[in-house]
Amino acid sequence: MTEYTIIIEDAGTNFAAYAPDVPGCVAAADTVEEVTALLQEAIEQHIEILREMGEDAPPPTSRAGIIQLAS
Repeated sequence: MTEYTIIIEDAGTNFAAYAPDVPGCVAAADTVEEVTALLQEAIEQHIEILREMGEDAPPPTSRAGIIQLAS
């Protein structure tokens, strides 16, 4: 199983998400759950198309983290 880091942003009226290691794959939806599912589908389809074209799937290299700042 391959795991890709995704970034989910609150866009005010919805949520937007992208995968840094899979350029061009983005999604937007009303909920975090929906945007996550849509982005997973987009990544799977993107990789399938790459493979049909004889290309390799991009390797997952990005990581996300959280830092805490004193308030």
